Amino acid sequence: MIKISNLSKSFAGNVVLDNLNLEIKEGDVIALIGASGAGKSTFLRSINYLEEADSGQLEIDNFKVDFEHISKQEILELRRKTGMVFQQFNLFERRTALQNVMEGLIQVKKMPKAEAQKLAEKNLRKVGLEDRMDYYPKFLSGGQKQRVGIARAMAMQPTLLLLDEPTSALDPELVGEVQDTILNAAKNKQTMVLVSHEMDFVYNVATKVLFLEKGKIIEEGSPEEVFHHPKNPRTSEFLSRHIKTIDIGSSND
Repeated sequence: MIKISNLSKSFAGNVVLDNLNLEIKEGDVIALIGASGAGKSTFLRSINYLEEADSGQLEIDNFKVDFEHISKQEILELRRKTGMVFQQFNLFERRTALQNVMEGLIQVKKMPKAEAQKLAEKNLRKVGLEDRMDYYPKFLSGGQKQRVGIARAMAMQPTLLLLDEPTSALDPELVGEVQDTILNAAKNKQTMVLVSHEMDFVYNVATKVLFLEKGKIIEEGSPEEVFHHPKNPRTSEFLSRHIKTIDIGSSND
């Protein structure tokens, strides 16, 4: 069980996260949706302290941290328990796909090189890149780079995988391969929090959807509940602009 309590963040007096609370069960896929500026990415980045939250608490199994009094050691432990997949891949250009995945295992987990290589190869095979392990990023497509990023995050065996708009930087024809990779991770019960503007994908992958508005969760429920039976008028307005051209199934699904 992962529990986030009273998470708050302001920038220059502007409240971006307003006392957010969330419980995540093992195997859950939590999708954050909402307009740009609603606080989705800040929420995601605050969970593993890439963004310094002003206050709040987080519990992952027996590990507990208070963001107002977090130590360097706690930050390291937090980042061992959470994996991050970024919009822009953030790969080392002078390292191969395999070396990119191995890096965190060796540097953060202090894993012997041979063991790190074995685990990195396993995770690259999981994302369908067994034939691209020795390629440098400049020889990989955007979709392949993002799959390396997902393999890198999953190789760290995180309790919680965080994905910040993982397909937003990709050409449309490359989006599907990354979405398939995430769907496979979900089927293998990887616990995730996902920020995405791809509503059809959210509908298919999420176990729970949160709608954020001005730093608050104003709607939450299953994809069926949020997409087909929203309770908040703001949610209805947002979805009406985003589901006109996609197929998210019928309310009888």
